[in-house]
Amino acid sequence: MYKSYKTEINPTENQKEKIRKTIGTCRYVYNFFIEENSNRYKQGLPYMNAKQFSIWMNNEYLPNNKEKFWIKEVSSKSVKQSLENANTAFQKFFKKQAKYPRFKKKSKQDVSMYFVKTDAKFFIDCERHRIKIPILGWVKLKEKGYIPTLKQGYIIKSGNVSIKADRYYVSVLIEVPDPIIKQDFTEGIGIDLGLKDFAILSNGKVYKNINKSKSIKDLEKRLKREQRCLSRKYENYKKGESTKNIDKQILKVQKLHQRLSNTRSDYINKVINEIVRTKSSYITIEDLNVKGMMKNKHLSKAIQQQKFSEF
Repeated sequence: MYKSYKTEINPTENQKEKIRKTIGTCRYVYNFFIEENSNRYKQGLPYMNAKQFSIWMNNEYLPNNKEKFWIKEVSSKSVKQSLENANTAFQKFFKKQAKYPRFKKKSKQDVSMYFVKTDAKFFIDCERHRIKIPILGWVKLKEKGYIPTLKQGYIIKSGNVSIKADRYYVSVLIEVPDPIIKQDFTEGIGIDLGLKDFAILSNGKVYKNINKSKSIKDLEKRLKREQRCLSRKYENYKKGESTKNIDKQILKVQKLHQRLSNTRSDYINKVINEIVRTKSSYITIEDLNVKGMMKNKHLSKAIQQQKFSEF
């Protein structure tokens, strides 16, 4: 079986520059794929999949547009994976499983730098305190001993590096042996989710709504202040005033959003861990239509904050 591990890394300034450059190139190529195929459809030309687009871009487009040759300066594996992701987005649209693919925005930071184990002789090395990523070299891990190492017999198949609120993360996929399951289960548990209380278990256990805690409320107040400050900076910029430090203010808002999200996710993980430790023979949870519930304008924010889908 395969298991994924994600943890924060501490790259050097030179490594950060390479990561940002690779992610920026991947975002550009993803958007270029969508734009080119949209134009081809308007002209009545056939759709190009990821492989066809890669061949066309490398053999026809780049030789005739040498100012775009910086695309070749980053990892080819990351670029190809970005094209595959764009192609997958189109395939989901064709099957009516998703909306028409949209362009990736720099502010969203939802693009990552992909790396992979290329052949049987090549290994992505990992030690207790660092990981060797292709193109970057050795990168320090902030959480030591979390990712299983090559010396322990674990092989990293692939991974990616991402950025969120100016913090850098590595996510890897590792092949691990199937766990030995002991047949010492207790009775099953039913879970009812709600807004007043987060979860109510059939055994009587109640988990409170974390959004009512003082720490969350204080963070939300800070977030509102920083968002108002950011809004004022944009208004002044539109009026022609020289407004500096907009990027710094955006980063402040992003960090508060991430801190709120991490706090809620941490609470959910602790609840899940506590429920699983009961070793129930089964866990039943109501089948909520979260997407439909989000259409209720009076409850959408509360539902989003509870993270029902993540749970």
